[in-house]
Amino acid sequence: MKRRRRPARILAAALALGTTLGLVTGCSDEGDPLSFDTPRGERSGQQQAAQQHGPGGAGTGQGTGATVPRTVFPTGPKSSFTVHRALEDGTRIGVTELHGEKSGFTGRVWVWAPKQYFDPAYADSGFPVLITLPGGKGFPTNYWTGKGIDLQGNISRWAEEGKSQPFIVVMPVLNPSAEFYHDGSDIPGQPKMGTWLTEDVPDFVRANFRTFDSRDGWAFMGSSSGGFAGLKSVLQKPDKFKAVIASGPDTVPDSPLWKGHEAERQANNPEKLAAALGRKPDRPENRTYVAFQIGTKESGMARIKAFMRRYTKGPLKTRLQVIQDGEHNARSYMRGMDDGTIAWISRQIQGPIRSEPEAAAEG
Repeated sequence: MKRRRRPARILAAALALGTTLGLVTGCSDEGDPLSFDTPRGERSGQQQAAQQHGPGGAGTGQGTGATVPRTVFPTGPKSSFTVHRALEDGTRIGVTELHGEKSGFTGRVWVWAPKQYFDPAYADSGFPVLITLPGGKGFPTNYWTGKGIDLQGNISRWAEEGKSQPFIVVMPVLNPSAEFYHDGSDIPGQPKMGTWLTEDVPDFVRANFRTFDSRDGWAFMGSSSGGFAGLKSVLQKPDKFKAVIASGPDTVPDSPLWKGHEAERQANNPEKLAAALGRKPDRPENRTYVAFQIGTKESGMARIKAFMRRYTKGPLKTRLQVIQDGEHNARSYMRGMDDGTIAWISRQIQGPIRSEPEAAAEG
């Protein structure tokens, strides 16, 4: 099937909606200016160090017992955002035009930050990032921004239920045009879409948002051709990204643009990359998590199960969510995430750390 040719609870105190709205400034309607700036917390250096390096807990996605990665505050330069869509909880999806300094490609990126991001109790904490890729040609839009799918609203609900980390959701265009798909890769003679997705987009996020300085706070999610690109990106750069949700993906690159570039195609082949990762020592710094999803009404089940049998070894950990009556579409994949995928991935990813209030002085 050429599927790519078709189109413990998270710590989150109840926030007053007005607080969230007040921190997402200067916006009300589509096209209005939007800022994701937040005030810095008023905590001492000792408290900040304790927050960053204290022991992990299951409720924040630190089940490995590793120390908490350092929070990185926005480095700038700031991007100019406008409102793409407002959500019922008062948060907004922003959109901007990004020129990738490393790839040379210029394209649109949509971003959403959860309401916890604007809570002063998390003002000194980084947040995990989920780079979310669409299926089909993935240009000029990214369908994960859509109201009908409501990925962001579901993440808000799942975070409140303790299923999900409150991710910053980043939604770039997947391809440079609607003419060909590029396998999320640097195909010789073509725009460097692999560099765009794995270098320029993360640099843009770090420039504008509080993040973590290690792979523990970074993941991909995608469906169909976006699932392939996310899978390939994480397996290719496990030092930068820890996990991926790959829904209905192919497991080998098949863009027609690879013709005449077989060596480069194999360097972007998830099967080759997974085999190489599986030969590494099974240590925390190497462990990489792949959550596959597939519906019972779509093809590709045997291919994904074969991939898992061959390559789930060493530090490469996999999971399969079979979606009963699920089809090859985003709504089915959202159902699979609700049924177990988002919780499994969130347990592997570093969550934000809520600051503890100062102890009251005695007397």
